[in-house]
Amino acid sequence: MTAIKTLLWSIIVPGAITLYVPYVLLSSKLDPLHINLSYLRYAGLLLILIGVLDYVWCAWNFTFVGKGTPAPFDPPKELVAQGPYRYVRNPMYVFVALALIGEAIFLEAMILAILAAVVIVFLHVWVLIYEEPTLRRKFGDSYERYCKRVPRWLPRLLLS
Repeated sequence: MTAIKTLLWSIIVPGAITLYVPYVLLSSKLDPLHINLSYLRYAGLLLILIGVLDYVWCAWNFTFVGKGTPAPFDPPKELVAQGPYRYVRNPMYVFVALALIGEAIFLEAMILAILAAVVIVFLHVWVLIYEEPTLRRKFGDSYERYCKRVPRWLPRLLLS
């Protein structure tokens, strides 16, 4: 049942942010600042693929390791600190952002780059105001130790 809830959440929320909203924005012709990236635009496909595959990996960990879902109303019962969570505390959000940036590059759409920036700012604020305080209350010292060894957004290998 948890896997079904994770699947539904992933289709409805990240799916809407990475598929439906870009579709609406692009079909509305709100993008007067078209970017011409020529063949470089195909690098966007790689970012999309990385974002989608790693999101699935994270959702799998939430479901089968953490015994919960990515949804705030049904979070993992156990702290997930493996897989992508060994390198960055918010990999799902990083991978959603990567997919959006990849879409902006592949579709050469400045409006999608703006959407990615807005989503990144929203997610950062969400993490600071809601997620981190909630996780501190729920997991206490184990979450504090995790925060000390794993960076919030950029993997440690990029910070070294």
